[in-house]
Amino acid sequence: MASFDILEIESWERFYRANFINSITGFKSVNLIGTVDTAGRTNLGIFSSIVHIGSNPPLIGYINRPIGAAPHTLANIKATGVYTINHIHPSIVQQAHQTSAKYEVGISEFKEVGLTPEFYENIAAPFVKESNIKYALSLQEIIPIKLNNTFLVIGKVISIHIEKDIISEDGFLHLDKVNSICSNGIDAYYTTELIERFKYAKPGIQPKKLY
Repeated sequence: MASFDILEIESWERFYRANFINSITGFKSVNLIGTVDTAGRTNLGIFSSIVHIGSNPPLIGYINRPIGAAPHTLANIKATGVYTINHIHPSIVQQAHQTSAKYEVGISEFKEVGLTPEFYENIAAPFVKESNIKYALSLQEIIPIKLNNTFLVIGKVISIHIEKDIISEDGFLHLDKVNSICSNGIDAYYTTELIERFKYAKPGIQPKKLY
């Protein structure tokens, strides 16, 4: 097994280090965030830092990179207070990845990559029509992370659009049934497969399979 200390890690070439550290955290959910500016222009970006914050109220967070590197999504969210998160499946993964390109402000990634903006009543931000699982959020809090000038953006889920046949009786979602993918690093995407579900764990009791 190879070992690396922080001095060696910090000496690595920039992109090698970025790939290495981005990969070491393991597989992550990867989604498209849809926004709109005050002029009604749509924007779409791919994010692999989305995380569950809480269920009551339903809160979801994501990390926005420094403003200079990724300004449009955060600016639109600040301006309108609403955005959407859309799952990605293999049929749209190439288009989804292309949204990471640095398009100029006012240019819609939807149009550039060939995905379709979809609007639901009372939700100003665009969903991705091709996505099988999508939800809208209202902005609750933006927390600056001073260590690297990034931002933790927290939203409250206000609308969900999903294929009903993937919902279990206990509310669990079988994401594999609609081919939701995950990612590793900054440019690699993977399909998923359920291994097992277990019952609620209790001390001193052997874990039992749910099915």
